[in-house]
Order: sequence, then C-alpha cells, then structure tokens
Amino acid sequence: MILMIVVIAIIAVVAFMMVGAYNRLVKLDQSANQSFADIDVQLKQRQDLIPNLVETVKGYADHEKGTLDAVTQARAAAAGARTVEDKVQAENMLTGALGRLFAVSEAYPDLKANSNFQQLQSELSDIENKLAAARRFFNNSINEFNSVRRQFPTVLFAGMFGFGSDKAFFDVGSAERAALNEAPPALKF
Repeated sequence: MILMIVVIAIIAVVAFMMVGAYNRLVKLDQSANQSFADIDVQLKQRQDLIPNLVETVKGYADHEKGTLDAVTQARAAAAGARTVEDKVQAENMLTGALGRLFAVSEAYPDLKANSNFQQLQSELSDIENKLAAARRFFNNSINEFNSVRRQFPTVLFAGMFGFGSDKAFFDVGSAERAALNEAPPALKF
C-alpha cells in the first residue's frame, strides 16, 4: 500500500513537472512568435516605402538602373520570404541594396536636396531604428526560449512536446556586420 502511494506521488510530481514545462515552453514560444510579428510589421512598413524611394531616385539618377533593379528585386524577395531564416537572408539583401542606393544618391546633390527624398530617407531611418529595437526584443525572446528549453527538467520533456530544437536568432548577417565595421568615409573640404 505504501509502495503504491509512493509510486502515485512520483507519477504526480513528474506529471506536474511535465505540465509546468509544457506551459512555460508554450508561453515563451508564443512570446517569440509575437515579437517576430512585431518585426514583420516594421519590415512591411520598410518594404512599402521602397517603391516611393526608387521612383524619387529614378527621377534624378535614371541611368543607375542596375542599382534600382537590385533594390526592387531585393524588396520582392523580402516580401515573399516566409520563414525566419528566409526573412533574415532576404532582409539582409534588401539592407545591402538600400545601402548601395543611398551611396548612389551621394553623387546627386539635387536628389539629396529633394524634400521628398529627405522625408523618405527620414521615415526609413525611423523604421530602421524601430526594426533594430524589434530585433533586440525578438532575439531576447528567442534567447529566453532556448535557455529554458535546455534547462533541467524541461530538457527532458521538450522533444516530446515538439520543442526539440533551438529557435534561430534574427542575425544582422555578415554583410551588414562588415559594413558596420568599415571605416567611415573621409571628408575633404
């Protein structure tokens, strides 16, 4: 009789641990999904600005067709990406294409002075700042999920519940990281 009570108590404790682990993983998974949705909103806003930006630049620098096409193609790829990994890769391509577009704009003083271009550039800068904050929040959510998933006793049950692998971070990518480490352009007067 005592043996049966001990066995039932052990089963109850294990069941309680499993339910707790499952509920915590679900909560953290949901938090990560919500934070990615926040990134998606910012990415959509950035993608919506790009056609106006391209049209404005096209009016001043029409012979920069290769750069404008690259931005348009990168935007289309970013809009069509579905998974986190695909979005990260497509958005990094788009960021690089936008960087080249702004580099081209440096050669056109009339374009840089255009109020529409300045407004679009300002809106894009604002979205980039919001996007950076959303990425930090997402990566924090992913870090918390991955950490809890690996902790004992959750690690014992995570695979059973369908949470068997780590979630991917939203990495800025090697191209953007290299651009951040570049020396600033030299100014000559």
